[in-house]
Amino acid sequence: MSVYQWFIFFLLVQIVHFLGTWKLYESAGRKRWEAAVPVYNAIVLMKIIKRPTWWTILLFLPIINLIIFPVVWVETLRSFGKRSALDTFLGIATLGFYIYYVNYTQKLEYIADRSLTPQSKTADTISSLLFAVIVATIVHTYLIQPYTIPTSSLEKSLLVGDFLFVSKMNYGARVPMTTIALPMVHDSIPLTKLKSYLTYPQLPYMRLPGIQNIDRTDIVVFNWPVDTVYKFFDTSKRRAYKPVDKKSNYVKRCVGIPGDSLSIKDGIVYIDGKILQLPERAKPQFSYKIAFDGKTPVNLEYLFKDLDITDPAFFTDDTKRDTLILSALTEAGALKFENTPGITAVVRQISKTADNGVFPHINKWNKDNYGPIYVPQQGKTVALTMETLPLYKAIITDYENNELKVTGSEIRINGEVVNSYTFAQNYYWMMGDNRHNSEDSRYWGFVPENHIVGKPVFIWLSIDPNGKGINKIRWDRVFTTVSGEGQPQSYFKLFLLGLVIFFVGEYFWKKRKESKV
Repeated sequence: MSVYQWFIFFLLVQIVHFLGTWKLYESAGRKRWEAAVPVYNAIVLMKIIKRPTWWTILLFLPIINLIIFPVVWVETLRSFGKRSALDTFLGIATLGFYIYYVNYTQKLEYIADRSLTPQSKTADTISSLLFAVIVATIVHTYLIQPYTIPTSSLEKSLLVGDFLFVSKMNYGARVPMTTIALPMVHDSIPLTKLKSYLTYPQLPYMRLPGIQNIDRTDIVVFNWPVDTVYKFFDTSKRRAYKPVDKKSNYVKRCVGIPGDSLSIKDGIVYIDGKILQLPERAKPQFSYKIAFDGKTPVNLEYLFKDLDITDPAFFTDDTKRDTLILSALTEAGALKFENTPGITAVVRQISKTADNGVFPHINKWNKDNYGPIYVPQQGKTVALTMETLPLYKAIITDYENNELKVTGSEIRINGEVVNSYTFAQNYYWMMGDNRHNSEDSRYWGFVPENHIVGKPVFIWLSIDPNGKGINKIRWDRVFTTVSGEGQPQSYFKLFLLGLVIFFVGEYFWKKRKESKV
């Protein structure tokens, strides 16, 4: 829905509210017109049902308002003596329209001094659960979201089995675009294959102010732009529509920000002609070919354990076992192999031939030698030709919702012949540190700004999927920060010390109070 459509919808809701509640307002000692004034009518209603004024804000927060509206309907009915289980059921089952019946057919008696204390343990439990869900949803949507690393694309910077907290505040929390969805779940209901949301209506993209912009080398969580495509190198094969904020969550490192000219030469990323300087914690990996002399024994088990090699490795010929392919190895790891007796060569695998599988699928570049390519910036204009169109086609049609038609060498956007295009939003280039084992922007292109979810800031738990027993937990990674200077340091011991101090302090505080009594 467009902004205009939402405005009309908002006005219709105000009319529906006024028609169904004006007599209730009068019975509560308020003026009839107060039920008709947008926003103010909600503030007055909170006073009528004896609830805090700040509840008004909750009525306008997507997803959260789905929880708070039924509460307000029930509270309104109870403020006028309708407290039975049937009244509650009808209030919720009719989506609040039972209030119309009460407003026009019942004798209205406003209970100004009604008790807000739940009358049963069950009611108290439900009330507590609803409050907990609302608070958790606010935190999950606008502050911090938990996230688990599912793949090795950022190995060894982030590991499979890392449990993260992703900050929504750093880049500014995105207001949910999908307005009807279950709280605190993503695109499906847990333990089922059922969608957790309705695709309509959709809010326009909005984002709260952030405390920083996305910088080069930031690790970023975002919605995978081509999640609705069967195979991203053939965008004509599409699945059913999926809203932006319900596309799958991915995590990669941002290596190109709006306005950059990005290229990759022999696997090394260049920005505006200069090598991109990665932070100390970043550990890019590449595939390597290891050659053995066939005479000197090499303890591969020790090397694999010492270098923490977790990605696949295989011999090109199991009978000879003279050449080993490592799908992911750091530069430091490669140096370790080079200095191992019995190894004659350690060669980084670099793609040289054109690969049609990389974006924009024009059989020109490959994953190791790519570009240069311009990373679009909001408000900037680029020349649009048959040669440049493949780079920006998805932006024009999928991300910025324009109608594109190409006839021969003529390009039409929304019916007009054009030779340039101005971008409506910023875009980013995301890549995995595990360069040869990462499905990233090299294969499906730019990440629009409205797809940005947040910034991983903290690892609160890390579980090794290959570990056993107590060794499954990577204790050195528990309570570590994702970014920062130097190597990660665990704050878990400090956390435990803080807990001990808290509980000991609480114990002596209670003892002191008891002694005074």
